[in-house]
Amino acid sequence: MTGRRTIAVVSTSRADYSHLYWPLRDLSAHPEVELRIIALGAHLSPEFGLSVREIEKDGFHVDARLECLLSSDTDVGMAKTIGVATLSLADLLGAMRPDLILLIADRYEMLAPASVALALRIPIAHIEGGEISEGAIDDAVRNALTKLSHIHFTTTEAARRRVIALGEADWRVFRTGAPSLDHLRRRSLHAREPLERLLQLDLSGPTAVVAYHPVTLLADTTEEAEAFFGALRELPQQLVFCYPNADAGSRSLIERARSFLASRKDGRLLVNLDPLIYWSLLRQAEVMIGNSSSGIMETAAFELPTVNVGLRQRGRERPANVLDVESQAAAIVEAVRHASSAEFKKSLRGMVNPYGDGHASERIVNVLTTIPLSRDLLIKRC
Repeated sequence: MTGRRTIAVVSTSRADYSHLYWPLRDLSAHPEVELRIIALGAHLSPEFGLSVREIEKDGFHVDARLECLLSSDTDVGMAKTIGVATLSLADLLGAMRPDLILLIADRYEMLAPASVALALRIPIAHIEGGEISEGAIDDAVRNALTKLSHIHFTTTEAARRRVIALGEADWRVFRTGAPSLDHLRRRSLHAREPLERLLQLDLSGPTAVVAYHPVTLLADTTEEAEAFFGALRELPQQLVFCYPNADAGSRSLIERARSFLASRKDGRLLVNLDPLIYWSLLRQAEVMIGNSSSGIMETAAFELPTVNVGLRQRGRERPANVLDVESQAAAIVEAVRHASSAEFKKSLRGMVNPYGDGHASERIVNVLTTIPLSRDLLIKRC
Protein backbone atom coordinates (compact mmCIF):
# COMPACT_ATOMS: atom_id res chain seq x y z
CA MET A 1 0.00 0.00 0.00
CA THR A 2 1.30 3.46 -0.82
CA GLY A 3 0.31 6.44 1.31
CA ARG A 4 -1.96 6.66 4.32
CA ARG A 5 -5.62 5.74 4.00
CA THR A 6 -8.28 7.88 5.58
CA ILE A 7 -10.92 5.55 6.99
CA ALA A 8 -14.10 7.01 8.48
CA VAL A 9 -16.08 4.90 10.96
CA VAL A 10 -19.69 5.71 11.84
CA SER A 11 -21.16 4.79 15.23
CA THR A 12 -24.71 5.62 16.32
CA SER A 13 -25.19 3.96 19.71
CA ARG A 14 -23.63 2.15 22.64
CA ALA A 15 -24.53 -1.17 21.00
CA ASP A 16 -22.58 -0.75 17.79
CA TYR A 17 -19.69 0.94 19.62
CA SER A 18 -19.27 -2.26 21.64
CA HIS A 19 -18.79 -4.09 18.34
CA LEU A 20 -16.56 -1.42 16.82
CA TYR A 21 -14.22 -0.96 19.79
CA TRP A 22 -11.46 -3.30 18.62
CA PRO A 23 -11.58 -2.35 14.92
CA LEU A 24 -11.28 1.28 16.10
CA ARG A 25 -8.42 0.39 18.42
CA ASP A 26 -6.52 -1.45 15.69
CA LEU A 27 -7.21 1.16 13.01
CA SER A 28 -6.06 3.96 15.33
CA ALA A 29 -2.78 2.10 15.96
CA HIS A 30 -2.12 1.31 12.30
CA PRO A 31 0.75 3.40 10.92
CA GLU A 32 -0.83 3.76 7.48
CA VAL A 33 -4.35 4.75 8.60
CA GLU A 34 -5.81 8.17 9.32
CA LEU A 35 -8.85 7.28 11.42
CA ARG A 36 -11.92 9.52 11.47
CA ILE A 37 -14.69 8.73 13.98
CA ILE A 38 -18.21 10.05 13.33
CA ALA A 39 -20.71 9.84 16.21
CA LEU A 40 -24.41 10.49 15.69
CA GLY A 41 -27.87 9.39 16.80
CA ALA A 42 -28.31 8.07 20.33
CA HIS A 43 -24.63 8.71 21.15
CA LEU A 44 -25.48 12.41 21.54
CA SER A 45 -28.73 11.97 23.44
CA PRO A 46 -28.84 12.63 27.22
CA GLU A 47 -31.93 10.39 27.34
CA PHE A 48 -29.80 7.47 26.15
CA GLY A 49 -26.81 8.25 28.33
CA LEU A 50 -24.63 10.48 26.11
CA SER A 51 -22.59 7.45 25.18
CA VAL A 52 -20.26 9.53 23.01
CA ARG A 53 -18.46 10.18 26.28
CA GLU A 54 -17.64 6.47 26.51
CA ILE A 55 -15.83 6.69 23.17
CA GLU A 56 -13.77 9.62 24.41
CA LYS A 57 -13.14 7.98 27.79
CA ASP A 58 -11.56 5.09 25.90
CA GLY A 59 -9.05 7.51 24.41
CA PHE A 60 -10.50 7.95 20.94
CA HIS A 61 -10.86 11.32 19.25
CA VAL A 62 -14.36 11.92 17.92
CA ASP A 63 -13.88 13.92 14.72
CA ALA A 64 -17.54 14.80 14.18
CA ARG A 65 -20.70 14.82 16.28
CA LEU A 66 -23.88 15.00 14.23
CA GLU A 67 -27.15 15.77 15.97
CA CYS A 68 -29.92 13.94 14.16
CA LEU A 69 -32.00 11.89 16.63
CA LEU A 70 -35.45 13.43 17.00
CA SER A 71 -36.90 13.47 20.49
CA SER A 72 -39.68 11.17 19.41
CA ASP A 73 -41.12 7.74 20.07
CA THR A 74 -42.69 7.13 16.66
CA ASP A 75 -41.86 5.66 13.28
CA VAL A 76 -42.20 9.14 11.75
CA GLY A 77 -39.45 10.29 14.12
CA MET A 78 -37.26 7.41 12.94
CA ALA A 79 -37.83 8.35 9.30
CA LYS A 80 -37.05 12.04 9.93
CA THR A 81 -33.90 11.07 11.83
CA ILE A 82 -32.61 9.40 8.65
CA GLY A 83 -33.27 12.61 6.72
CA VAL A 84 -31.58 14.90 9.24
CA ALA A 85 -28.57 12.59 9.38
CA THR A 86 -28.33 12.52 5.59
CA LEU A 87 -28.19 16.33 5.36
CA SER A 88 -25.46 16.59 7.99
CA LEU A 89 -23.42 13.73 6.55
CA ALA A 90 -23.56 15.17 3.04
CA ASP A 91 -21.69 18.28 4.21
CA LEU A 92 -19.31 16.36 6.45
CA LEU A 93 -18.33 13.56 4.06
CA GLY A 94 -18.29 15.96 1.13
CA ALA A 95 -15.53 17.87 2.92
CA MET A 96 -13.79 14.88 4.52
CA ARG A 97 -13.69 12.62 1.42
CA PRO A 98 -12.31 9.51 3.20
CA ASP A 99 -10.83 6.67 1.16
CA LEU A 100 -13.23 4.23 2.85
CA ILE A 101 -16.16 4.39 5.22
CA LEU A 102 -16.88 1.57 7.68
CA LEU A 103 -20.45 0.82 8.78
CA ILE A 104 -21.84 -1.93 10.97
CA ALA A 105 -24.96 -4.01 11.40
CA ASP A 106 -28.50 -2.95 10.73
CA ARG A 107 -29.60 0.20 12.56
CA TYR A 108 -31.92 2.36 10.45
CA GLU A 109 -29.65 5.41 10.94
CA MET A 110 -26.93 3.61 8.93
CA LEU A 111 -28.98 4.15 5.76
CA ALA A 112 -27.91 7.82 5.93
CA PRO A 113 -24.11 7.41 5.72
CA ALA A 114 -24.48 4.61 3.18
CA SER A 115 -26.64 6.74 0.89
CA VAL A 116 -24.35 9.76 1.16
CA ALA A 117 -21.19 7.69 0.59
CA LEU A 118 -22.78 6.13 -2.49
CA ALA A 119 -23.52 9.55 -3.98
CA LEU A 120 -19.99 10.75 -3.20
CA ARG A 121 -18.37 7.57 -4.64
CA ILE A 122 -16.78 6.66 -1.31
CA PRO A 123 -16.28 2.87 -1.01
CA ILE A 124 -18.32 1.35 1.82
CA ALA A 125 -17.23 -1.53 4.03
CA HIS A 126 -19.96 -3.22 6.07
CA ILE A 127 -19.75 -5.52 9.10
CA GLU A 128 -22.41 -8.16 9.95
CA GLY A 129 -24.27 -8.44 6.66
CA GLY A 130 -26.02 -11.63 5.60
CA GLU A 131 -27.81 -12.25 8.89
CA ILE A 132 -31.56 -12.56 9.38
CA SER A 133 -33.93 -10.91 11.87
CA GLU A 134 -37.40 -11.24 10.43
CA GLY A 135 -39.27 -9.28 13.10
CA ALA A 136 -37.49 -5.96 12.68
CA ILE A 137 -36.94 -3.43 9.93
CA ASP A 138 -33.29 -4.15 10.69
CA ASP A 139 -33.52 -7.10 8.28
CA ALA A 140 -34.36 -4.89 5.30
CA VAL A 141 -31.83 -2.25 6.41
CA ARG A 142 -29.10 -4.88 6.62
CA ASN A 143 -29.81 -6.15 3.10
CA ALA A 144 -29.95 -2.60 1.74
CA LEU A 145 -26.58 -1.83 3.32
CA THR A 146 -25.18 -5.00 1.77
CA LYS A 147 -26.19 -3.93 -1.73
CA LEU A 148 -24.84 -0.41 -1.16
CA SER A 149 -21.52 -1.70 0.18
CA HIS A 150 -18.36 -2.78 -1.62
CA ILE A 151 -16.58 -4.82 1.07
CA HIS A 152 -18.36 -7.22 3.42
CA PHE A 153 -17.32 -8.72 6.76
CA THR A 154 -19.67 -11.47 7.91
CA THR A 155 -19.88 -13.21 11.27
CA THR A 156 -20.60 -16.74 10.01
CA GLU A 157 -20.04 -18.79 6.89
CA ALA A 158 -23.80 -19.03 6.31
CA ALA A 159 -24.03 -15.24 6.39
CA ARG A 160 -21.20 -15.05 3.86
CA ARG A 161 -23.10 -17.35 1.53
CA ARG A 162 -26.22 -15.17 1.82
CA VAL A 163 -24.27 -12.03 0.92
CA ILE A 164 -22.89 -13.78 -2.16
CA ALA A 165 -26.40 -15.01 -3.01
CA LEU A 166 -27.50 -11.35 -3.03
CA GLY A 167 -25.18 -10.87 -6.00
CA GLU A 168 -21.97 -9.76 -4.28
CA ALA A 169 -18.75 -11.10 -5.82
CA ASP A 170 -17.06 -13.61 -3.55
CA TRP A 171 -13.75 -11.67 -3.53
CA ARG A 172 -15.56 -8.85 -1.74
CA VAL A 173 -16.95 -11.03 1.09
CA PHE A 174 -14.85 -12.06 4.11
CA ARG A 175 -15.96 -14.27 6.99
CA THR A 176 -14.30 -12.60 9.98
CA GLY A 177 -16.55 -13.39 12.95
CA ALA A 178 -18.24 -10.82 15.18
CA PRO A 179 -15.79 -8.17 16.45
CA SER A 180 -17.67 -7.89 19.74
CA LEU A 181 -16.26 -11.30 20.68
CA ASP A 182 -12.73 -9.88 20.56
CA HIS A 183 -13.40 -8.39 24.00
CA LEU A 184 -13.18 -11.86 25.55
CA ARG A 185 -9.76 -12.59 24.09
CA ARG A 186 -8.23 -9.15 24.45
CA ARG A 187 -9.56 -7.79 27.76
CA SER A 188 -9.75 -9.03 31.34
CA LEU A 189 -13.31 -9.07 32.63
CA HIS A 190 -14.23 -7.79 36.08
CA ALA A 191 -14.55 -10.36 38.84
CA ARG A 192 -17.84 -10.45 40.73
CA GLU A 193 -16.96 -8.21 43.67
CA PRO A 194 -15.44 -5.33 41.64
CA LEU A 195 -18.40 -5.60 39.27
CA GLU A 196 -20.84 -5.36 42.19
CA ARG A 197 -19.13 -2.16 43.33
CA LEU A 198 -19.28 -0.67 39.84
CA LEU A 199 -22.96 -1.51 39.39
CA GLN A 200 -23.97 -1.12 43.05
CA LEU A 201 -25.69 -4.48 42.80
CA ASP A 202 -25.54 -7.69 44.80
CA LEU A 203 -24.88 -10.47 42.28
CA SER A 204 -24.54 -13.29 44.79
CA GLY A 205 -28.00 -14.63 43.97
CA PRO A 206 -29.55 -15.72 40.66
CA THR A 207 -29.61 -12.75 38.26
CA ALA A 208 -31.28 -12.43 34.87
CA VAL A 209 -30.11 -9.85 32.33
CA VAL A 210 -33.10 -8.42 30.45
CA ALA A 211 -32.45 -6.93 27.00
CA TYR A 212 -35.73 -6.17 25.26
CA HIS A 213 -36.32 -3.86 22.27
CA PRO A 214 -39.32 -2.68 20.24
CA VAL A 215 -40.36 -5.10 17.49
CA THR A 216 -40.09 -2.57 14.70
CA LEU A 217 -41.82 -4.59 11.97
CA LEU A 218 -45.11 -4.63 13.89
CA ALA A 219 -47.60 -1.77 13.54
CA ASP A 220 -47.58 -1.59 17.34
CA THR A 221 -43.89 -2.03 18.13
CA THR A 222 -44.63 -2.93 21.77
CA GLU A 223 -47.42 -5.40 20.99
CA GLU A 224 -45.48 -8.29 22.53
CA ALA A 225 -44.47 -6.38 25.66
CA GLU A 226 -47.59 -7.14 27.74
CA ALA A 227 -46.90 -10.86 27.75
CA PHE A 228 -43.19 -10.27 28.28
CA PHE A 229 -43.63 -8.13 31.39
CA GLY A 230 -46.36 -10.47 32.61
CA ALA A 231 -43.81 -13.28 32.55
CA LEU A 232 -41.17 -11.20 34.33
CA ARG A 233 -43.57 -10.67 37.24
CA GLU A 234 -43.51 -14.44 37.85
CA LEU A 235 -39.74 -14.87 37.88
CA PRO A 236 -37.74 -15.25 41.11
CA GLN A 237 -34.43 -13.94 39.73
CA GLN A 238 -33.10 -10.47 40.30
CA LEU A 239 -33.73 -8.62 37.02
CA VAL A 240 -31.17 -6.25 35.53
CA PHE A 241 -32.61 -4.34 32.56
CA CYS A 242 -30.51 -2.87 29.78
CA TYR A 243 -31.93 0.20 28.00
CA PRO A 244 -33.75 -0.51 24.74
CA ASN A 245 -32.63 0.85 21.38
CA ALA A 246 -33.77 4.31 20.28
CA ASP A 247 -36.64 2.97 18.16
CA ALA A 248 -40.35 3.74 17.95
CA GLY A 249 -41.78 2.45 21.24
CA SER A 250 -38.57 2.65 23.26
CA ARG A 251 -39.95 5.24 25.68
CA SER A 252 -42.95 3.05 26.37
CA LEU A 253 -40.65 0.13 27.20
CA ILE A 254 -38.48 2.32 29.43
CA GLU A 255 -41.52 3.47 31.41
CA ARG A 256 -42.78 -0.12 31.69
CA ALA A 257 -39.41 -1.20 33.06
CA ARG A 258 -39.30 1.65 35.58
CA SER A 259 -42.85 0.96 36.74
CA PHE A 260 -42.09 -2.75 37.00
CA LEU A 261 -38.96 -2.22 39.08
CA ALA A 262 -40.72 0.26 41.37
CA SER A 263 -42.80 -2.65 42.68
CA ARG A 264 -39.76 -4.86 43.41
CA LYS A 265 -36.98 -4.59 45.96
CA ASP A 266 -34.41 -6.08 43.62
CA GLY A 267 -33.43 -5.17 40.07
CA ARG A 268 -32.04 -2.21 38.17
CA LEU A 269 -32.47 -0.37 34.88
CA LEU A 270 -29.05 0.41 33.41
CA VAL A 271 -28.93 3.21 30.85
CA ASN A 272 -25.42 2.79 29.55
CA LEU A 273 -22.85 0.07 30.11
CA ASP A 274 -19.39 0.12 28.65
CA PRO A 275 -18.49 -3.13 26.85
CA LEU A 276 -16.24 -4.45 29.61
CA ILE A 277 -18.90 -4.03 32.30
CA TYR A 278 -21.59 -5.52 30.04
CA TRP A 279 -19.54 -8.59 29.24
CA SER A 280 -18.62 -9.00 32.91
CA LEU A 281 -22.30 -8.88 33.81
CA LEU A 282 -23.10 -11.59 31.28
CA ARG A 283 -20.45 -13.80 32.85
CA GLN A 284 -22.08 -13.44 36.29
CA ALA A 285 -25.70 -13.89 35.15
CA GLU A 286 -27.77 -17.05 35.43
CA VAL A 287 -29.84 -16.37 32.30
CA MET A 288 -30.53 -13.73 29.67
CA ILE A 289 -34.10 -12.90 28.62
CA GLY A 290 -35.34 -10.71 25.79
CA ASN A 291 -35.11 -10.23 22.04
CA SER A 292 -31.65 -8.74 21.55
CA SER A 293 -29.11 -9.95 19.00
CA SER A 294 -26.61 -9.95 21.88
CA GLY A 295 -28.52 -12.87 23.37
CA ILE A 296 -27.81 -14.87 20.24
CA MET A 297 -24.38 -13.70 19.11
CA GLU A 298 -22.57 -13.11 22.39
CA THR A 299 -24.02 -15.12 25.29
CA ALA A 300 -22.75 -18.36 23.76
CA ALA A 301 -19.25 -17.24 24.69
CA PHE A 302 -20.18 -17.84 28.35
CA GLU A 303 -22.46 -20.83 27.79
CA LEU A 304 -25.11 -18.50 29.21
CA PRO A 305 -28.66 -19.83 28.83
CA THR A 306 -30.72 -17.37 26.80
CA VAL A 307 -34.48 -17.16 26.31
CA ASN A 308 -35.23 -15.39 23.04
CA VAL A 309 -38.79 -14.04 23.01
CA GLY A 310 -41.09 -13.36 20.10
CA LEU A 311 -40.66 -12.28 16.52
CA ARG A 312 -37.74 -9.86 16.50
CA GLN A 313 -34.80 -12.25 16.02
CA ARG A 314 -36.61 -14.92 14.02
CA GLY A 315 -34.31 -16.39 11.38
CA ARG A 316 -30.93 -15.84 13.01
CA GLU A 317 -28.53 -18.74 13.37
CA ARG A 318 -28.93 -20.15 16.87
CA PRO A 319 -26.17 -21.49 19.09
CA ALA A 320 -27.14 -24.28 21.48
CA ASN A 321 -27.66 -21.97 24.48
CA VAL A 322 -30.65 -20.14 22.90
CA LEU A 323 -34.23 -21.23 23.61
CA ASP A 324 -36.88 -19.65 21.37
CA VAL A 325 -40.34 -18.97 22.73
CA GLU A 326 -43.46 -17.17 21.53
CA SER A 327 -44.47 -14.01 23.37
CA GLN A 328 -46.85 -15.72 25.78
CA ALA A 329 -46.34 -15.23 29.51
CA ALA A 330 -46.69 -18.85 30.60
CA ALA A 331 -44.41 -20.08 27.81
CA ILE A 332 -41.74 -17.51 28.71
CA VAL A 333 -41.82 -18.49 32.39
CA GLU A 334 -41.47 -22.16 31.49
CA ALA A 335 -38.60 -21.43 29.09
CA VAL A 336 -36.73 -19.48 31.78
CA ARG A 337 -37.29 -22.33 34.24
CA HIS A 338 -35.83 -24.80 31.74
CA ALA A 339 -32.94 -22.49 30.80
CA SER A 340 -32.01 -22.12 34.49
CA SER A 341 -32.03 -25.84 35.16
CA ALA A 342 -28.84 -27.71 35.98
CA GLU A 343 -29.62 -30.19 33.22
CA PHE A 344 -29.76 -27.55 30.50
CA LYS A 345 -26.63 -25.80 31.75
CA LYS A 346 -24.78 -29.12 31.75
CA SER A 347 -25.79 -29.71 28.13
CA LEU A 348 -23.97 -26.51 27.11
CA ARG A 349 -20.54 -27.44 28.42
CA GLY A 350 -17.91 -27.18 25.72
CA MET A 351 -20.24 -25.54 23.19
CA VAL A 352 -18.72 -23.48 20.39
CA ASN A 353 -19.93 -20.01 19.50
CA PRO A 354 -20.62 -19.99 15.74
CA TYR A 355 -20.22 -16.21 15.63
CA GLY A 356 -16.47 -16.10 15.93
CA ASP A 357 -13.19 -16.79 17.71
CA GLY A 358 -12.10 -13.37 18.97
CA HIS A 359 -9.88 -12.50 15.99
CA ALA A 360 -12.40 -10.54 13.92
CA SER A 361 -10.80 -7.12 14.27
CA GLU A 362 -7.40 -8.11 12.98
CA ARG A 363 -9.02 -9.74 9.94
CA ILE A 364 -11.18 -6.67 9.26
CA VAL A 365 -8.29 -4.23 9.59
CA ASN A 366 -6.03 -6.36 7.38
CA VAL A 367 -8.57 -6.16 4.55
CA LEU A 368 -9.31 -2.45 5.05
CA THR A 369 -5.63 -1.57 4.87
CA THR A 370 -4.63 -3.78 1.92
CA ILE A 371 -7.58 -4.06 -0.48
CA PRO A 372 -6.83 -2.09 -3.68
CA LEU A 373 -8.71 1.22 -3.88
CA SER A 374 -9.18 1.02 -7.62
CA ARG A 375 -12.18 1.76 -9.82
CA ASP A 376 -12.99 -1.96 -9.72
CA LEU A 377 -13.91 -1.64 -6.04
CA LEU A 378 -16.76 0.75 -6.90
CA ILE A 379 -17.95 -1.08 -10.03
CA LYS A 380 -20.11 -4.11 -9.29
CA ARG A 381 -20.70 -6.82 -11.84
CA CYS A 382 -23.47 -9.42 -11.48
